[in-house]
Amino acid sequence: MEPRLACKCTPAVQRIFTLLFFPDNRHRQSIASSERNGAYGRLALRVNTRTIRKLLIANRGEIALRIIRSARVLGIKTIAVYSEADAGAAHVAAADDARLIGPPEPSASYLNIEAIIGAAKAAGADAIHPGYGFLSERPEFARAVEASGMVFVGPPADVMASLGDKVAARRIAVGAGVPVVPGVDTGDLAAAREFASKAGFPILVKAAAGGGGRGMRVVADATGLEAALEAAAREAQAAFGDGRVFLERYLARPRHIEIQILGDHHGDVIALGERECSIQRRHQKIIEESPAPGLSAAMRDRMIDAALKLARAAGYRNAGTAEFLVDGDNFYFLEINARLQVEHPITELRFGRDLVADQLRIAAGDRIDEPLTPRGCAIECRINAEDAAHDFRPAVGRVINLNLPAGPGVRIDTHLGLGAEVSPYYDSLIAKLICFGDDREQARARMIAALGEFSLLGITNTAAFLRDVVASAAFTSADLSTRFLDEHFPHWTNDEADLTTALIAAAMVSGGTLGARPDSAAAANGSRIESAANGARSPWAELAGFELWGRR
Repeated sequence: MEPRLACKCTPAVQRIFTLLFFPDNRHRQSIASSERNGAYGRLALRVNTRTIRKLLIANRGEIALRIIRSARVLGIKTIAVYSEADAGAAHVAAADDARLIGPPEPSASYLNIEAIIGAAKAAGADAIHPGYGFLSERPEFARAVEASGMVFVGPPADVMASLGDKVAARRIAVGAGVPVVPGVDTGDLAAAREFASKAGFPILVKAAAGGGGRGMRVVADATGLEAALEAAAREAQAAFGDGRVFLERYLARPRHIEIQILGDHHGDVIALGERECSIQRRHQKIIEESPAPGLSAAMRDRMIDAALKLARAAGYRNAGTAEFLVDGDNFYFLEINARLQVEHPITELRFGRDLVADQLRIAAGDRIDEPLTPRGCAIECRINAEDAAHDFRPAVGRVINLNLPAGPGVRIDTHLGLGAEVSPYYDSLIAKLICFGDDREQARARMIAALGEFSLLGITNTAAFLRDVVASAAFTSADLSTRFLDEHFPHWTNDEADLTTALIAAAMVSGGTLGARPDSAAAANGSRIESAANGARSPWAELAGFELWGRR
């Protein structure tokens, strides 16, 4: 009997619906049976035969809410986990069950494998979804879930381990015939000097066991090579517990483009188009879009073919992303992120599908559904609790007033609500704003309007900065590279009109028009200042940080 999720709409019904209403599915890309037994080797497949009825989400914030919503549609009960700092969080209220797993520090809660497995067992979970971040790419977590008799909604632990090691992943790519940036798989000084003498400077030192810019150094000349190797190794050891580094030729102005992949337990792998992710700060993406503007059809097809080769070679299952650097007419493998990506909504909008539901169906043993032909353009902006005018300094605070944008082609994924608190313990992402249009210009215009409509009092955030970026001539003309912010926004400052608007908002809060937060919230965010004359609240005390973006 074919395994199914606990929902009324089976994959068979969905396929019939697709054939009736979306007959043009010519863009499916999968592994043919002859290919499974060919050059890339026969995959050892183990099909899961259990129904998923109760799902624990080992995460927090907007991604926990996102997973809960998809599970609810599929008829799956959900279990939230939370730290003491998140006791009143939106994902806790949204789930069918919730379990406290520890104090605010991530190491004692959201990174505590023993506590999460214990919560899942106590709640009777059939499966665990890791979301992204935290434990999502930890092979030891996937092994612990499986060893406890539950389904891990993600790739197998051994696949995750091989792809999480950047040196091992490079070797898989080379074996599959996928181009990699020229380099050497070692941080040995003699080998590094030999490579540099052939490749020339600058070169890049990278950590083998991690990412996010940690353990990374750009070396301009031979005099700085030894010191860079030592510094990168120390940082990598401190960040990842693994001091191994390797070297690559430094690409000065590449684009960062990724391919969404899905693999099932039956050996099928599909690709769901590309995403442009070049606009980054400190090696972290802040704006993504699909399709990648200006990417030729030939280059797109070559990159998709490379992504599928990688997935086949690694024996990949569930959702993942093959990431590449594009330099002129060439592209090079960067890494595979063995999890759901933050920017997955733009692919969902273009392909008309739910990637979280895809993950759950794959985990239950179903085959991948036929993808629809992609349409239109989608752009995502990550709104962070950061001060973009001061080197993206992290911000904390409590939501005093919040207005979320809406309208045709506008989607926002957030866990914020009135009274919600942004603490210093977790990632600064507070909302993802996604806009869809028939073409890039319509999606861009909708994003500019939506960012102008977004308003948040109580927490300094990057909405105004993002609006300036999307409205800029450089973004409009798609002059994109990983150096976009350095080249076009090296010293961004807030518009004076925004400060005026924020001052008016502060006065409105003080007068009760917008509704100031309760005294307890004020105390948590900064001391109340009483006027000696009449005891009136000061808006400066009420607003530890505020932004109200209303430019038109």
